[in-house]
Formats: sequence, structure tokens, C-alpha cells
Amino acid sequence: MQLHTLTTALRARKKRIGRGGKRGKTSGRGTKGQNARAGRRKRPEERDLIKKIPKLRGHGKNRARTVVAERPRPVAVSLSALAAKFAAQEEVTPRTLVVRGVVARRKGRTPRIKIVAGGTLDKALVVRGCAVTEGARHAIAQAGGTVEA
Repeated sequence: MQLHTLTTALRARKKRIGRGGKRGKTSGRGTKGQNARAGRRKRPEERDLIKKIPKLRGHGKNRARTVVAERPRPVAVSLSALAAKFAAQEEVTPRTLVVRGVVARRKGRTPRIKIVAGGTLDKALVVRGCAVTEGARHAIAQAGGTVEA
């Protein structure tokens, strides 16, 4: 072995990416954010926490656009209010409820009505054009009245 035959040990250098050339844009990292940064390292416990967070389901991609907040809600009217304002065999409609002062108009229009089972009813009434809960429907039928769609 002579001095002129000695060479340094060749070590493979780590390729530096993201400096032009053949690895442009995301430089092989494929994404933005934490995963694209130098020295990135996701801690395993953080990943487990992310997996445990429940996903929002049943509202589509953008909940703000898919849920209609301005949907007209019906006005609830109890059976006791009907018993106080109507006589036996009278017809109960949204219009008659406004005329009798049970509900007020909304923006100049007759609102949607939903009859709920609050209180008791001892008169036979004919209900038309109102949504009716199952308990209220049963109580109206029990009093001898009818519910028509």
C-alpha cells in the first residue's frame, strides 16, 4: 500500500430535494401542511386522537349550505286552546285559528299549524289543513272528532 493509492471512503450523500431539477413543486412529499415541512413528525398519540374524533354525518359536505335555517316552522296549538275557542262540530283550519285569535299572522300570511296534545278535549271537532301529532289525533278521535288532510 502506497500513499498515492489511498482514497477516502465513499459515502452516499442524501439527495437534497426541493431545489429545482427533477423534483419540483411538492418535492416528492405529495401534500401541504405539517406533512410537507422539514423535520416533520406526527406523534403517534396525536394520530390516535384524530382517529377518535367522530365525523359529522348526515349533512353533506358543507353543512352550512345544506341545512335550511329559514325553513318555516309550524306554530304549535294545544288541544286546550282549541277547546277554549271552538264549539262542538266546528271546523278547525289555519284560517279559523287566525280569525279566532289563537295564532297571529306571520308577515301577513296565515302560518302553518301543528296541533299538539296539550290539555284535554271534550268536544267533537273537524280538523282540516293542519299537521297533527299522534297523541292529538288520538285525543280528537276519542272526543268524536275527525282529522282530514
